[in-house]
Amino acid sequence: MRITITGRNLELTDGLKSAVEDKLGKLEKYFTPETDIFVTLSVEKERQKIEVTIPVKGNIIRSEQVSNDMYVSIDLVEEVIERQLKKYKKKIISRHQSGTNFKKEFIEKESDADDEIRIIRTKKFDMKPMYPEDACVQMELLGHDFFVFCNAETERVNVVYKRKGNTYGMIEPEF
Repeated sequence: MRITITGRNLELTDGLKSAVEDKLGKLEKYFTPETDIFVTLSVEKERQKIEVTIPVKGNIIRSEQVSNDMYVSIDLVEEVIERQLKKYKKKIISRHQSGTNFKKEFIEKESDADDEIRIIRTKKFDMKPMYPEDACVQMELLGHDFFVFCNAETERVNVVYKRKGNTYGMIEPEF
């Protein structure tokens, strides 16, 4: 595993580098030595943020964690990456894909039933055409972070969602 650490708005101390290498070094049991891991540490006001990106054959395993303490963020990011790896392993096995970035032992090891993705609830609702701005208002009234709607302008299903800083985003299909 090759770990590349970058710092934004902070000085990369030996302690920080060591903490990242120690924590992410635990992931070595999953990956081949040729796997690259890109880490960016940054500070924005009081927010200590770590971003980890691991490109693996056609996909990206990524986590971003923020806290008041960079060492806490580093601890959190390792746990999230491990959970993602267990989910990704199931995908590789179920689709009979080759896991070229992963060690053979990790792919062949039995997985826990707790890690399975299960849909426990399905909702159905009537979608009346509306404009994106109206969908944002509806989302706010419901107190949700996203809202699925039929766009009156395009007649396609879209999603509006809340972004940081009280702004909104919209997801629309590309055909």
